Amino acid sequence: MEYKIDTADKKVLVDIVKLAQKRGMKGKMGDWKEFLSSHDKQFGARMSDPSKKPHEVLAAFLKTFSKDEDLKFFNNVMKHHSNQYILERLKERSHDSPEQSLVQETLQHPLYPLDYSFPSIDEGWLVISLKRKSKGVRSTTMLAVDCEMVLCEDGTEALVKVCVVDHNLEVKLHKLVKPDKSVIDYRTEITGVSSEDLKTVTCSLADIQKSLRKLIDGNILVGHSLYNDLRVLKIDYVRVIDTAYIFKPVDGSIHRRPSLNSLCQSVLGYEVRQKDAPHDCLDDASATMKLVLARIKHGVDKPFPLTLVQEQVSESEMTKLLLHRIPTTVNKEALHEIIPGDFTLEVKPPRNGQGDIYSAVAIFKNHQEAGDAYESFQGSLTKDSNGRPQKSVTFRLSTGTSVSLFVRRLPSHAHRKRDFQVDGTDDVSKNKKIKMDPEVEKDALNAVDDSKEVKVDPEIEKEIEDAHLKEIEALNQQLKERELEIESLKEQLRKKDFEITTLHNMVAKIKKRQPKIR
Repeated sequence: MEYKIDTADKKVLVDIVKLAQKRGMKGKMGDWKEFLSSHDKQFGARMSDPSKKPHEVLAAFLKTFSKDEDLKFFNNVMKHHSNQYILERLKERSHDSPEQSLVQETLQHPLYPLDYSFPSIDEGWLVISLKRKSKGVRSTTMLAVDCEMVLCEDGTEALVKVCVVDHNLEVKLHKLVKPDKSVIDYRTEITGVSSEDLKTVTCSLADIQKSLRKLIDGNILVGHSLYNDLRVLKIDYVRVIDTAYIFKPVDGSIHRRPSLNSLCQSVLGYEVRQKDAPHDCLDDASATMKLVLARIKHGVDKPFPLTLVQEQVSESEMTKLLLHRIPTTVNKEALHEIIPGDFTLEVKPPRNGQGDIYSAVAIFKNHQEAGDAYESFQGSLTKDSNGRPQKSVTFRLSTGTSVSLFVRRLPSHAHRKRDFQVDGTDDVSKNKKIKMDPEVEKDALNAVDDSKEVKVDPEIEKEIEDAHLKEIEALNQQLKERELEIESLKEQLRKKDFEITTLHNMVAKIKKRQPKIR
């Protein structure tokens, strides 16, 4: 049977063959180059670029695979592409329900392409597809999900607890999960889980995926910064409502993601957890569902601006420094060369779309040591994309390599402990008038009056001007990088949309020739 696959179908096949090459996959006739050597008598493996081969050759290569794991991988790739196609269709659909309107709002958020770009073709991922003509794209049933994660030896995070509730806040799933990797930090103060709690636990990530697949069934998943939960669950799904996206601060900042606790205080009038208390999956999942229901009750077509409540800074948070945009060529040992003082290092895995950089948190014994370490960094004072102060610093490692990265305190307002509040008034002067020696006060007032006549040394003035210019350049560079990242992801989505338009025709044809490929 001759295949009549158009250009778009060929591009999808090219993508699959390139992935098979990259993974070193072999069919009954060997890998891609070995297949070409025997299949293409004219050119053999001399011209191995899949994009330069006819679609019939690409399809013939894929049909040489029969192992279940290989067929599952190909199927995952096709489901992933299909999800991207449906994602674009969902964005274009009319708002036929309040729930779907909030799905639309999440999908159309500028940060969605960056946050929800999952490596779902990797091993262990579950790609849940929506059938184009099924009730799946019309269901208004919502399920709220929340997970807790532990830190593993390889720097990645693993699932340790998960909870799912429905719109009536009835528990549908609440499980402890045994990590499948060696754990170096259970984060008990956050997760509420210790190694003792997991001694008799047998539930695995695969078990949770199986349960969630049955629960989801085309319904809408709700969560706060839900991409973090989906990433640790290794689930790729497109019908989602993210409460970090659908409530906008009064300043209109798209990059500012409010915490779940501050949203609950502002919208629901209560704190989801007390200061320094561990997280509770059930409480957090219920809170996100309540937030969505509150938004629906308010009217999804009406703006819902809110003033976020300033959260108290815990002592443990004040002991931390965040290092981000670290090149992946810089390992943990090199970071210990860079950062002064005695601390432990918690590495954050790279975000999708940023595979060449990663982040890390340096945790000191107390806030004083963290503050001293931050002050010791020599660099330009800038602001991150959320407007939080940070330092842009450059180091030379013992190998002679120069490294540039950014450092800021965690949380960003920890340094205000003895400075100024948001309204610009001093903490002390707001509550108590300070008595000042009359002569000192007079000298201070005279100094202010005479300030216009003070002449600044030209060299110092030039240094200040140069420092300001560097800060402006750093801010502009950050803005350009973020815009390029978002545009790049948008372009990827547009290309995948074009490639997938006739994907299902190709799948149907492959099914007829190779029934095992589903």
